[in-house]
Amino acid sequence: MTKACLGVVLAGGAGTRVGGADKGLLPLRGRPLIVHTLDVLRSQCDSLLIVANRNLGEYSRFATAINDGRAGYAGPLAGIVAALAYAISQRNAEPREWMMTVPVDCPRPPSDLCERLRSALTEFAKADCSCAHDGCGAQPLFALYRLAQVESLLNSARAALESHASVQQWHREIDARAADFSDQSAAFHNLNTRQDFRDYESQHSEH
Repeated sequence: MTKACLGVVLAGGAGTRVGGADKGLLPLRGRPLIVHTLDVLRSQCDSLLIVANRNLGEYSRFATAINDGRAGYAGPLAGIVAALAYAISQRNAEPREWMMTVPVDCPRPPSDLCERLRSALTEFAKADCSCAHDGCGAQPLFALYRLAQVESLLNSARAALESHASVQQWHREIDARAADFSDQSAAFHNLNTRQDFRDYESQHSEH
Protein backbone atom coordinates (compact mmCIF):
# COMPACT_ATOMS: atom_id res chain seq x y z
CA MET A 1 0.00 0.00 0.00
CA THR A 2 1.21 3.48 -0.89
CA LYS A 3 1.02 5.63 2.23
CA ALA A 4 -1.08 8.77 2.14
CA CYS A 5 -2.72 7.97 -1.20
CA LEU A 6 -6.31 8.84 -1.99
CA GLY A 7 -7.80 6.33 -4.42
CA VAL A 8 -10.45 7.87 -6.68
CA VAL A 9 -12.97 6.04 -8.83
CA LEU A 10 -14.31 8.21 -11.66
CA ALA A 11 -17.97 7.21 -12.03
CA GLY A 12 -19.53 10.16 -13.80
CA GLY A 13 -20.27 8.69 -17.22
CA ALA A 14 -23.60 8.97 -19.02
CA GLY A 15 -23.87 5.22 -19.62
CA THR A 16 -24.91 5.82 -23.22
CA ARG A 17 -24.01 2.31 -24.38
CA VAL A 18 -25.84 0.66 -21.49
CA GLY A 19 -29.12 2.43 -22.16
CA GLY A 20 -28.40 5.41 -19.93
CA ALA A 21 -27.96 3.27 -16.81
CA ASP A 22 -25.41 4.21 -14.16
CA LYS A 23 -22.70 1.77 -15.17
CA GLY A 24 -20.97 1.65 -11.80
CA LEU A 25 -24.13 0.31 -10.16
CA LEU A 26 -24.86 -2.40 -12.74
CA PRO A 27 -24.43 -5.94 -11.38
CA LEU A 28 -21.33 -7.91 -12.27
CA ARG A 29 -21.04 -11.42 -10.88
CA GLY A 30 -23.60 -10.60 -8.20
CA ARG A 31 -22.12 -7.30 -7.03
CA PRO A 32 -22.22 -3.73 -8.36
CA LEU A 33 -19.35 -3.00 -10.74
CA ILE A 34 -18.06 -0.24 -8.42
CA VAL A 35 -17.38 -2.83 -5.69
CA HIS A 36 -15.01 -4.80 -7.92
CA THR A 37 -13.01 -1.69 -8.71
CA LEU A 38 -12.87 -0.56 -5.08
CA ASP A 39 -11.68 -3.99 -3.96
CA VAL A 40 -8.54 -3.64 -6.09
CA LEU A 41 -7.86 -0.10 -4.86
CA ARG A 42 -8.28 -0.97 -1.19
CA SER A 43 -4.95 -2.77 -1.03
CA GLN A 44 -3.14 0.12 -2.74
CA CYS A 45 -4.62 3.25 -1.17
CA ASP A 46 -5.35 4.22 2.43
CA SER A 47 -8.60 6.06 1.63
CA LEU A 48 -11.17 5.87 -1.16
CA LEU A 49 -13.38 8.36 -2.96
CA ILE A 50 -16.06 7.97 -5.62
CA VAL A 51 -16.79 10.93 -7.90
CA ALA A 52 -20.17 10.67 -9.63
CA ASN A 53 -22.93 12.92 -10.90
CA ARG A 54 -25.97 10.89 -9.83
CA ASN A 55 -26.99 8.23 -7.30
CA LEU A 56 -24.64 9.59 -4.63
CA GLY A 57 -26.70 7.92 -1.93
CA GLU A 58 -26.15 4.52 -3.50
CA TYR A 59 -22.45 5.12 -4.06
CA SER A 60 -21.96 6.32 -0.49
CA ARG A 61 -22.78 2.80 0.70
CA PHE A 62 -19.39 1.74 -0.61
CA ALA A 63 -17.08 4.73 0.03
CA THR A 64 -17.15 8.49 0.42
CA ALA A 65 -18.97 9.85 -2.63
CA ILE A 66 -19.03 13.38 -4.02
CA ASN A 67 -20.62 15.08 -7.01
CA ASP A 68 -18.39 16.17 -9.87
CA GLY A 69 -19.92 19.65 -9.59
CA ARG A 70 -21.03 19.94 -13.20
CA ALA A 71 -24.44 19.83 -14.80
CA GLY A 72 -24.98 16.93 -17.18
CA TYR A 73 -22.05 14.68 -18.04
CA ALA A 74 -18.95 16.82 -18.28
CA GLY A 75 -16.53 13.93 -18.64
CA PRO A 76 -13.71 12.50 -16.54
CA LEU A 77 -11.73 15.72 -16.28
CA ALA A 78 -14.61 17.18 -14.25
CA GLY A 79 -14.25 14.23 -11.89
CA ILE A 80 -10.52 14.83 -11.53
CA VAL A 81 -11.13 18.51 -10.78
CA ALA A 82 -13.66 17.57 -8.09
CA ALA A 83 -11.28 15.02 -6.58
CA LEU A 84 -8.39 17.49 -6.43
CA ALA A 85 -10.65 20.06 -4.76
CA TYR A 86 -11.73 17.40 -2.28
CA ALA A 87 -8.09 16.55 -1.50
CA ILE A 88 -7.45 20.23 -0.72
CA SER A 89 -10.52 20.44 1.51
CA GLN A 90 -9.39 17.40 3.52
CA ARG A 91 -5.68 18.05 3.75
CA ASN A 92 -5.72 19.29 7.35
CA ALA A 93 -7.72 16.34 8.64
CA GLU A 94 -6.29 13.75 6.24
CA PRO A 95 -3.09 14.93 4.56
CA ARG A 96 -2.31 13.05 1.36
CA GLU A 97 0.88 12.86 -0.68
CA TRP A 98 -0.73 11.18 -3.69
CA MET A 99 -4.02 10.79 -5.51
CA MET A 100 -4.66 7.91 -7.90
CA THR A 101 -7.58 7.75 -10.34
CA VAL A 102 -9.21 4.83 -12.14
CA PRO A 103 -12.41 4.66 -14.22
CA VAL A 104 -15.37 2.79 -12.78
CA ASP A 105 -15.80 0.56 -15.83
CA CYS A 106 -12.55 -1.37 -15.31
CA PRO A 107 -13.27 -4.18 -12.82
CA ARG A 108 -9.69 -5.44 -12.50
CA PRO A 109 -7.07 -2.68 -12.70
CA PRO A 110 -3.50 -3.85 -12.01
CA SER A 111 -2.84 -4.81 -8.39
CA ASP A 112 0.47 -2.92 -8.52
CA LEU A 113 -0.94 0.12 -10.33
CA CYS A 114 -0.06 2.66 -7.63
CA GLU A 115 3.43 1.29 -7.05
CA ARG A 116 4.40 1.35 -10.71
CA LEU A 117 2.87 4.75 -11.37
CA ARG A 118 4.83 6.15 -8.45
CA SER A 119 8.03 4.52 -9.70
CA ALA A 120 7.59 6.37 -12.99
CA LEU A 121 7.83 9.65 -11.05
CA THR A 122 10.87 8.86 -8.91
CA GLU A 123 13.36 10.24 -11.43
CA PHE A 124 11.32 13.37 -12.12
CA ALA A 125 11.00 15.39 -8.93
CA LYS A 126 9.16 18.21 -10.72
CA ALA A 127 6.61 16.01 -12.48
CA ASP A 128 3.17 15.97 -10.88
CA CYS A 129 1.55 13.12 -12.78
CA SER A 130 2.20 9.71 -14.26
CA CYS A 131 -0.28 7.66 -16.27
CA ALA A 132 -0.37 4.10 -17.51
CA HIS A 133 0.62 3.09 -21.01
CA ASP A 134 -0.64 -0.35 -22.04
CA GLY A 135 1.84 -0.83 -24.87
CA CYS A 136 -0.57 0.44 -27.52
CA GLY A 137 -1.47 3.82 -26.10
CA ALA A 138 -1.89 5.97 -23.02
CA GLN A 139 -4.55 5.13 -20.47
CA PRO A 140 -4.95 8.63 -19.00
CA LEU A 141 -7.67 7.79 -16.46
CA PHE A 142 -5.27 5.39 -14.73
CA ALA A 143 -3.08 8.09 -13.24
CA LEU A 144 -1.20 9.11 -10.12
CA TYR A 145 -0.95 12.76 -9.06
CA ARG A 146 1.62 14.21 -6.71
CA LEU A 147 -0.19 16.54 -4.33
CA ALA A 148 2.75 18.67 -3.17
CA GLN A 149 1.59 21.49 -5.48
CA VAL A 150 -2.08 20.53 -5.52
CA GLU A 151 -3.41 24.09 -5.91
CA SER A 152 -1.40 24.59 -9.09
CA LEU A 153 -2.51 21.20 -10.35
CA LEU A 154 -6.15 22.03 -9.65
CA ASN A 155 -5.91 25.42 -11.37
CA SER A 156 -4.45 23.89 -14.51
CA ALA A 157 -7.09 21.13 -14.52
CA ARG A 158 -9.87 23.70 -14.17
CA ALA A 159 -8.47 25.74 -17.04
CA ALA A 160 -8.28 22.62 -19.20
CA LEU A 161 -11.86 21.72 -18.30
CA GLU A 162 -13.12 25.20 -19.21
CA SER A 163 -11.39 24.93 -22.58
CA HIS A 164 -13.04 21.53 -23.14
CA ALA A 165 -9.71 19.72 -23.24
CA SER A 166 -9.52 15.97 -22.75
CA VAL A 167 -7.63 14.39 -19.88
CA GLN A 168 -4.94 13.30 -22.33
CA GLN A 169 -4.55 16.85 -23.64
CA TRP A 170 -4.25 18.15 -20.10
CA HIS A 171 -1.65 15.51 -19.31
CA ARG A 172 0.44 16.76 -22.19
CA GLU A 173 0.22 20.29 -20.78
CA ILE A 174 1.49 19.18 -17.38
CA ASP A 175 4.15 16.87 -18.87
CA ALA A 176 2.73 13.67 -17.39
CA ARG A 177 5.12 10.72 -17.35
CA ALA A 178 4.22 7.35 -18.83
CA ALA A 179 4.42 4.15 -16.82
CA ASP A 180 4.90 0.98 -18.87
CA PHE A 181 2.15 -1.61 -18.33
CA SER A 182 2.56 -3.39 -21.65
CA ASP A 183 2.90 -6.66 -19.72
CA GLN A 184 -0.58 -6.15 -18.25
CA SER A 185 -2.49 -4.67 -21.17
CA ALA A 186 -5.52 -6.89 -20.54
CA ALA A 187 -5.96 -5.34 -17.08
CA PHE A 188 -7.18 -2.12 -18.68
CA HIS A 189 -10.09 -3.78 -20.47
CA ASN A 190 -13.22 -1.81 -19.75
CA LEU A 191 -16.89 -2.73 -19.88
CA ASN A 192 -18.81 -0.47 -22.24
CA THR A 193 -21.93 -2.43 -23.16
CA ARG A 194 -24.22 -4.92 -21.48
CA GLN A 195 -22.71 -7.58 -23.74
CA ASP A 196 -19.29 -6.68 -22.30
CA PHE A 197 -20.71 -7.40 -18.84
CA ARG A 198 -22.03 -10.78 -19.99
CA ASP A 199 -18.75 -11.65 -21.69
CA TYR A 200 -16.76 -10.74 -18.59
CA GLU A 201 -18.98 -12.90 -16.40
CA SER A 202 -18.59 -15.91 -18.68
CA GLN A 203 -14.82 -15.48 -18.91
CA HIS A 204 -14.38 -15.12 -15.14
CA SER A 205 -17.02 -17.54 -13.93
CA GLU A 206 -14.50 -19.61 -11.98
CA HIS A 207 -12.48 -16.76 -10.43
